[in-house]
Parts: sequence; structure tokens; C-alpha cells
Amino acid sequence: MSLLLRPQPSTRLSPVAAAASVPLIPVASVAPPRKRTPTPKPNISVSPPTATNAVPLKKVLVPIGYGTEEMETVILIHVLRRAGAHVTVASVEPQLQVEAAGGTKLVADTSISDCFGQIFDLVALPGGMPGSARLRDCDMLRKITCKQAEQKRLYGAICAAPAITLLPWGLLKRKKTTCHPAFFDRLPTFWAVKTNIQVSGELTTSRGPGTTYLFALSLAEQLFGESVALEVAELLVNSDDDYAAKEEFNEVEWSVSHHAPSVLIPIAHGSEEIEAVTVIDILRRAKANVIVASVEKTLEVLASQGTKIVADILISDAQELAHDLIILPGGTAGAQRLSKSKILKKLLKEQNSAGRAYGAVCSSLAILHRQGLLKDKRATAHPPVLDKAKDEAINGAKVVIDGKLITGEGLATVTDFALAIVSKLFGNGRARSVAEGLVFEYPRN
Repeated sequence: MSLLLRPQPSTRLSPVAAAASVPLIPVASVAPPRKRTPTPKPNISVSPPTATNAVPLKKVLVPIGYGTEEMETVILIHVLRRAGAHVTVASVEPQLQVEAAGGTKLVADTSISDCFGQIFDLVALPGGMPGSARLRDCDMLRKITCKQAEQKRLYGAICAAPAITLLPWGLLKRKKTTCHPAFFDRLPTFWAVKTNIQVSGELTTSRGPGTTYLFALSLAEQLFGESVALEVAELLVNSDDDYAAKEEFNEVEWSVSHHAPSVLIPIAHGSEEIEAVTVIDILRRAKANVIVASVEKTLEVLASQGTKIVADILISDAQELAHDLIILPGGTAGAQRLSKSKILKKLLKEQNSAGRAYGAVCSSLAILHRQGLLKDKRATAHPPVLDKAKDEAINGAKVVIDGKLITGEGLATVTDFALAIVSKLFGNGRARSVAEGLVFEYPRN
């Protein structure tokens, strides 16, 4: 039995199974996915798929609906596309734009009705509520998924979806299954298992946003084989127990007592969707007032792995407001486009002058470096970016906090990054509570 498919207890930290507790490392500047044809979009260049002779094209369906969990959705899309799958995101709603569980607006590639009659190698259902119920109530998706199971092709579900969606469809019969702890008691008692991932024949289930990397890697292995999954896993999973969750210098209070903290997250074409969406989702779970601002001419942006995200406002509308925190997501192309925004530069300069908090993940550290906003500060980022800021560099930590500055390595460590922000804004208790809802092992340090 291969390493990824072997059921893993949540405490095991082997190089791949470590994703069960999500001690991960960034993959923001690795090679483009093998066989993905990105959605065309003006003003952003997308690398063509890399030809391979050994790996056939695999088609994956990821359906979404109102209230679908956004972290689970974008992690699934990202990991499976990076592994080489052709991923189709299909809306079960009348329109393609869907508001996810945490308020993130995603745009599907197509309608679920356009997928009927197609053959998929995998149907993967993200969870979330009421998203799982919206998927359950879609008769077209039910027929597609039931046919998938009848024909012994792969299908999977995470979080609430095993209990809320697959169970009423009769697709859990005689299958060991796991799901989010909040819905675990709905599963058939004899077949319910408390593991972060469970593979039962063609069915794979998992527990929540914090276990989605492991879920996606397991699906990638079943589609492409162990070597491909391990190749992706090496870019995602950090198995070094000595790797610090965070380091903090010049500790100061960030808490805002008189109102919900206002957090601005600017995005652009090419921004890394996992970094942007994870921070948005986690901070909204913690009850921060998160504002997503596009630096493009339109609200809709095309993120690095082809996910389409709709911002709340344009960056020009953000300059009239004062923000308690500004966070820049990474992605090489996205960071370059963020750096060209004169309004964003002005906002960051004012943020620093006013003594308010700001931060960056992955490639976007370069923006702060060029603006002189790292002077006498310690920081971390994706290694190639950190090499250009050697005076500020801190190696061996996922997250570095220095006064009112917070930085993170990127992509797969962004959950630690977002929870560190929650801890600074609301306290450690709130951060631990949010982590529990994610089914994420909260870092001890």
C-alpha cells in the first residue's frame, strides 16, 4: 500500500502524512502544472502546459454552490492542477459567481448542466455549509456523482459533504468514512472513522480545511500515482519537527478594543489564491472586517492557478478608509502587479507612518523591501525573495512578527500565518478556537 493512501493517524508526521496536521512549506514559485489549460484572461500571461509522455490527461470536477468552503475549494483546485489534472469548477447555482461560506466570491468555469454526459476521472466535493446542502439538492450533480460511483471511478468529499451530501445519495454504503467533527454523529456508526483521511475503494473522505492538503494529495496519488503525488508533496509538506511555527521580536499589542479590526487584502491577476483566500477565510471566521480590494480595473481577478475571485471593492475605494491591518498575498505575477499600484504604495506608506500593522506573504515581501518598510525589521518569505532581503532575513520559521510587521513564507504555511494574525488581533484563545473549527493542529509556539 502506498504512503499517501495508507490511513494515517492525526499524530503521525511522515513526509507526506504530515499534511494531516498541516506542518507545510510554500510552493509559490515552483514549475507550472503539467497539463492544465488555464482560463484565458487579459493582462496576465499564463505559462503553457508542460508536455509529458507518461501521464495521461485526467479530468476532475469540483462543484461549488452558495456557502461552499472556500479554503477547501482553492486548495483542491491548486494541488490537483499542479499535479497535472484538468480541473473544471462547476456552479450548481443559476449563475457562475458564487459566494462561499466565508464571503469570498468565486467564479466557476461553467455550469453543472454543461458537465452532464462528460466522463470525469474524479469528482471532488468541497464542504462548507450551506454549500454541502446546495450540492446535495442539485439533481444534476447527484446523477453525475452516482454514475461516477456506479462505474467505479474516483469520487471524494470533505468536511460536511460526506454526511450532508453523499449520505443522502446512498454513496456511503459499506464505506468507511470520515468528515468534520461537527457532522460526525450523522455518519453510520459502524463505518465512521476518526481519521484525517479515509480511502475506501473509489471513495476518499476527509475532515476539514486543515486537512485539505492531505485530501488533495491522496486524490493526486490515486489519479497519477505515488511518484507524482510525492513530487507535489515535497513542495507542500514540511516534516522537520524543529521548524518553528513563528518567531516574534519587539512584541507590541495589536488588539483594537473599540471595533472589529479592519483588514485590507489587495489582490491582482496572478495573486496566489490559497494565500489570499486562506487569510480572508480565517480572519472572517475570527470576526475581523475583511475588505478585498482589486488593484485591477475590474473587480474580478484571475489568480495564479486559474481560480477567478471577485473583490469587494477597487483599490481606489480603499484609500478613503483607515485600516488596522494591510496584508499582501504572494504569487510572483500578482506581487509584480501589486507593486505597480500607486494607491497601494501610498496606503502602505501611510500605514507605516501611522504605526498601524501591515504584512506580506511569500513573493510580496519584495514590495515592502523596495518601499523601505523592512528597515530594522526581521522578516521571512519564500527563499528566493528572502535572499534579496538578507539583512532582514529569518530562516527556520513559518511566520515572523516584528512589532507591527508580520511576514510568512507562503502558500502551505499561510494557515499558520493567518492564525498568528488572529492571535495578535484577538488573543490566543480566539486563534485556538478558529483552528479547532478548521481541524488544524494549532502550533504550540
